[in-house]
Amino acid sequence: MRVPHRLPLSPRTVPRVTAFGVALLGAALMLGACASGEDAGERAEAEPTEAPTPSTAAPTTTIAPATTSTTVDPFAPPAWLGTRVLPTDADGFGQVQPTPAELDPRAIQMPDVLPPPAGDGFESTVEPVPADVVERSTWSAACPVGLDQLRYVTVTYWGFDGEHHRGELLVHADAADAIVEVFRAVDAARYPIEEMRVVAAPELDLPPTGDGNNTTAFVCRPVRGSTSWSEHAYGLAVDVNPFLNPYVKGDLLLPELASAYTDRSRTEPGVLHDGDAVVEAFAAIGWEWGGDWSSLKDFQHFSANGR
Repeated sequence: MRVPHRLPLSPRTVPRVTAFGVALLGAALMLGACASGEDAGERAEAEPTEAPTPSTAAPTTTIAPATTSTTVDPFAPPAWLGTRVLPTDADGFGQVQPTPAELDPRAIQMPDVLPPPAGDGFESTVEPVPADVVERSTWSAACPVGLDQLRYVTVTYWGFDGEHHRGELLVHADAADAIVEVFRAVDAARYPIEEMRVVAAPELDLPPTGDGNNTTAFVCRPVRGSTSWSEHAYGLAVDVNPFLNPYVKGDLLLPELASAYTDRSRTEPGVLHDGDAVVEAFAAIGWEWGGDWSSLKDFQHFSANGR
């Protein structure tokens, strides 16, 4: 409570008092003192004789701690993806391991290489392979196909995150337009793809981690376990979501952590089955599916000559 500041009276403010007035005033004060003496004594015991001194301390202001909100992307890949090297067997393949809980079911989305499309409509391009793409690819003069026989193809696709993405493929020039039509149908069916990018040469020599899931076409490499060229080395084969659709031959499983997906009764998005939109789209251009093979199953693999 604020205490009013009392100014001292100046001579001009003191009233003139006569002797008679002084006498009357003195008598009144004596009567008042006698009448109120008892009450005054009681108040003296109950109340302090001096007014409390107002506090001069600055008021305390409590500031609430700042709150931060962290948005967790449910489709972000685990931090360890691609870093856990597997022990290898005599053939150089990684030893098959149980599928990690973070990848079962697998519904993640890898970062894009290309800018996203402008809208939800299907978009595609076909052009000669740009020099910068050649530099980050597996192509070399030792490959069984020349650069003039390859085309750089971009297509849009739907991801596991429900967003529209743009991917890239290197394919044989003779198959480029047909592959665009395949992925037009895949896009229309909203079949989800985790990643679609050109494979880089250093990836061919990396130790196995068994967790890749890149949808790709041209890769200059031999057939697995052989010295003859793969159809991928000609740009005439495409692998689609390989982790969800693994290669299975006896005890060999690729990718090596995809053991949960050897169960082909699974129906999660991205798992391929006979008669679905992806298999039918490749069949429409005359390509065959490795899921139909009898000696082994290559559920990710589509090729122009069935190999």
